[in-house]
Parts: sequence; C-alpha cells; structure tokens
Amino acid sequence: MNKRLLIVSPYFPPVNAADMQRVRMSLPYFEANGWEAEVITVDHQYSDLPADDLLLQSIPTPIRIHTVKALKKSLTSKLGLGSIALRSLWFYRQKIKELLSIQPYDLIYFSTTQFPVCILGAYFKKRYGIPYVIDMQDPWFSDYYEDKPKAQRPPKYWFSYHLNKYLEPMAMNSVDGLISVSAHYISDLKERYPAIQDIPSATITFGAFEPDMHLAEQNRDTFPNLLDSTYINIVYIGRGGADMHPAVIPLFKALKSALDQGNEAFKSLRFYFIGTSYAPNGQGKPSILPLARQLDVAESVIEITDRISYYHALITLQQADALFIPGSDDPKYTASKIYPYLLTPKPLLAIFNKASSVINIMKEYGVKQVYDYETVTDANISTFLSSLTNGSPEPPQYHAGAVNKYSAKQMTINQCKLFDSVTGGKN
Repeated sequence: MNKRLLIVSPYFPPVNAADMQRVRMSLPYFEANGWEAEVITVDHQYSDLPADDLLLQSIPTPIRIHTVKALKKSLTSKLGLGSIALRSLWFYRQKIKELLSIQPYDLIYFSTTQFPVCILGAYFKKRYGIPYVIDMQDPWFSDYYEDKPKAQRPPKYWFSYHLNKYLEPMAMNSVDGLISVSAHYISDLKERYPAIQDIPSATITFGAFEPDMHLAEQNRDTFPNLLDSTYINIVYIGRGGADMHPAVIPLFKALKSALDQGNEAFKSLRFYFIGTSYAPNGQGKPSILPLARQLDVAESVIEITDRISYYHALITLQQADALFIPGSDDPKYTASKIYPYLLTPKPLLAIFNKASSVINIMKEYGVKQVYDYETVTDANISTFLSSLTNGSPEPPQYHAGAVNKYSAKQMTINQCKLFDSVTGGKN
C-alpha cells in the first residue's frame, strides 16, 4: 500500500511559475515509487503570473488537486503585502486542517519558493505528528544582497529580509528532511540550525522532462515566432539582472573584438535575451541591453523583458540556431532552466561561476562549450560563434548515462528515497 503525500505548492498549472516545475514533472512518477501524491495549491485566479493552459495537459488525470483561496492582491498591496504565500497562509491552514480531518497523510512536502507557507509544517507536526520536508529551490533567508547597491536589490528588500529572518527558523528548527537544488543551501541551513544536523537531506536538481518537448512541438503553430530568420539567432530565455553580467560580458566583449577586427560574418548574429524581468508584462526594465550599449554591441542584441509561456519558450529554443546560458555570480546558484536547453539539440554555449554545480552537470552531459568566468577567452567564444557563421556547428552528442541520471523520472526516485528515509523506510 502506497504512502500518502500532501504537496504544498502555491503556484501550479495553469500558472506559469518556475517553482512549481519540480512538482509538475514529478507527479507522473510518484505512484510507481510508493507514494500517492495530492497537491494543494492556490486557485490561479488569485495569481498575477501568466497562465499557460498547455501545462495542464502534462498533469496525470488521477492526481487530486485541492485549491485554496487567497486575499486579493489589489487589497493587500496597499499594505505592501503582495506575496501569494502571505495572502494564502490562513486559507492553507484551514484547508489542510480540513483534509487531515478526513484522511491521514504520511508526509507533507513543501516544494515552492513561496517560503512563508513552510511555517505550517511546524504547526501541523506539533498538532498532528506529521513529518514534513522542505524543498529549497532558492535560499530563503539570505544576506546575498546586503553588500549590493540599493538599485540591485529586489523590491521591498528590507521588509523581505527581516520577515525571512523571522520566519525561517520557525520552519527549519522542526523540519524532518531537506531537498535542495544546491548542496550549499543545505550546508548553510544545517550550520545555522544545529537541531537539524542529522536529518535526511539530498541535493536533487530539477530534471529533464522529455514529454514537454513533444507537447510543445504538437502546439508549435499556436505560438508567434519571436526570432528574425534572416539572421543567425542565439537565444537565452530566463531572468536577467546585474548578477548575470559577469557571464554576459565575455560574450559581448568577444563579439565586439571580432567586429572591430573586421569579421563581417559576425554581423549576421543576433543575440536574444527573452523574459529577463519578473515585473508584469510591459513594466520590466532592461538589464542586458544597457550592458550591450555600454560595450558597443547593441545592434546585435535584442532584449525582451516580458516573460513568455513555458511551451512558447520551448518552441523558441527549438527555433534558435544556437543557445546561450549565462549564470549568476552567486557561487551557490544552480540553474534549473538548463534541462530544456539540454533537451534541445542545438549548439550550446554556457558561462557560469566556477563554483556552480551547473558546470559539472553540463560536462557530465558532454557539453563542450561550458566555461567559468576565469577560463573563458575571446578565442573560445569566437570559435563557437564562427562555427555558426560558417554553417558548421557541431551537433551535441550527450552521454546516455547523464541523460538518465538527470531525467525527471530519476529525480523523482531520489525524492521518494528521501521521503522513505524520513518516514521510516519503504512499505
């Protein structure tokens, strides 16, 4: 008999949010690994993030989805409280109490970057004795921005900093297991909270979910083509920001150097940076194009700050001639977005902080053009770009072992192993 798993994920399809992707990609595989999963999410009408109805087609039909309400953002934003976690917290508490009065669960799993909801784990553990696991897809409380200029800090940083500093220990001091995309996040938490030194923990990245590529291809004609086919298009889709600049600067400098040396072929290259802002569509501020202007390559760079739907992003990656992935200057950063790129058989250039786990993952796959800030050179980048302009890019040939190791199926197996450890082994 399978154990019962209640997954708390405030964002869920059709909402197009990065932090629900682990749950969505894991749902098809939980049952085969001994867990009957249910999801409790915030009704999408209370979200201000874009929707992508195609995401619903990837959800197995037997999965039970429970929804909760949230306070309307139009009301709470007047008090400076726009977070869906804070707006839904009371409704989550009531709904989980209702579910527990009807049937037992063996484990509650918080998989979200809307971290304030995680304090409910401690509440329900104390009241009902139910263990809980938290999935750290990002840091919760972090001092990363403390030494950064105010212009680089997120909106309402002061409030978030102090709220997170207050709430994180409420959830962490009682947590029974940790999953994280980065080993650094787990080590930081165990150092900060001695009470959880010995709890089960596992570093589990997001996985590659191949069914998404087929679903995107089936709906290719429903999405507008954002790329200009008269050029050779190199595409990056994901957030921008000043922390990405150390990875982008070498690319722009190599491009500028080649153009200054009279390499006319490089004028046929167009670099797209799409979905670079988390701001509502139409309100995003460019963070890459100003850098391109500063380095005098703006004519070759197109930045679209508006986010596009998940499957539109997959199709756009497929339509590109080549792909570029820049990493953050945060050494603890790991990019969950790398797997759609790896599922797209296109020439790929990646530049990351040398401490990022992404470099080793890509090397395991067999990606040849992956560099850190210190090792990348103009020659490395020029060779990659020249292969595009010469019409002779080397097609990727990924190692089968890595493809299986980092699949969504295997990542779900890894999650379930940790769940079994927390709850006392397999059935």
